[in-house]
Amino acid sequence: MAALAPPVAAIRLAVRRALTGLPGDGPVLVACSGGADSLALAAATAFVAPRLGRRAGLVTVDHGLQPGSAGRAADVARWGVEAGLDPVEAVPVTVAGRPGGPEAAARDARYQALVDVARRHRAAALLLGHTRDDQAETVLLALARGAGPRGLAGMPRRRELAGVPLLRPLLDVTREQTRAACVALGLTAWEDPHNADPSYARARVRADVLPVLVKALGEGVLDNLARTARLVAADTAALDELAGAALAGARSGEDGLVVAALADLPEAVRTRVLHAWARELGALPAALSHRHVAALDALVTDWRGQGATALPGGLRVARRDGTLRRVD
Repeated sequence: MAALAPPVAAIRLAVRRALTGLPGDGPVLVACSGGADSLALAAATAFVAPRLGRRAGLVTVDHGLQPGSAGRAADVARWGVEAGLDPVEAVPVTVAGRPGGPEAAARDARYQALVDVARRHRAAALLLGHTRDDQAETVLLALARGAGPRGLAGMPRRRELAGVPLLRPLLDVTREQTRAACVALGLTAWEDPHNADPSYARARVRADVLPVLVKALGEGVLDNLARTARLVAADTAALDELAGAALAGARSGEDGLVVAALADLPEAVRTRVLHAWARELGALPAALSHRHVAALDALVTDWRGQGATALPGGLRVARRDGTLRRVD
């Protein structure tokens, strides 16, 4: 009996760790583009899930952005059926007309389709094929944007979207390992041309920035960037918990915050409180920036009688009688 290739074993182990103890009896669904990362994840899940008493399925999304995309999605779905995955669905989406740039619009369409399928099948979780390399790229892009800790925390191993748990089992697995696993299993992975398109920031980071960093600082730089995300994520979770308690303690009525309850909070906690409260009021999350939160914070810490602060979505917040309130 031939020995199991180490990359295949590593990916199966990562999937087993992600699925062990997963609540509910619904299937797990793998989001699979046909690329090496998601293909290796799907193959590992097809092997591991039944051995844990869990059904496993596959969803592939056709963005309709490239010639032959429908046929490629059909090929991925056909492979999923042959691999024993069930249910298997190929879902077409419309990207045009969605807000944001092409990357953001495609991502929004993809996640909406994936979540819709997962909810329809009452899936216990949706598995995504992001690797350690993807995490390193995410951290670098966050640094370039001047993002705060939430951005530097990178992609979480687990989060919920519209009630569906999203799991990323491969964040400690390298892109090299997923490609080697596909070769070992005789799987032909699709190379998305967008991944090499220099018009996309992530493609430029992948092709130009990371190789320079590795050459200058050594192979360990990728692990270190991913480790940074894990450490920052743990700190961010703790600060978010403190902010949640502080927000509850600062409430005044249905939509107000008591300034005195905010003023003595550490800045990292206070700004989180204000960010969360602004979202509660209806500020658009994608448009709510550091600048907006800083303006709210000035109503607390640098009060000079200034007027109302404008927030995304046409909202205005003012300080009245020691309280921050939404005003018309």
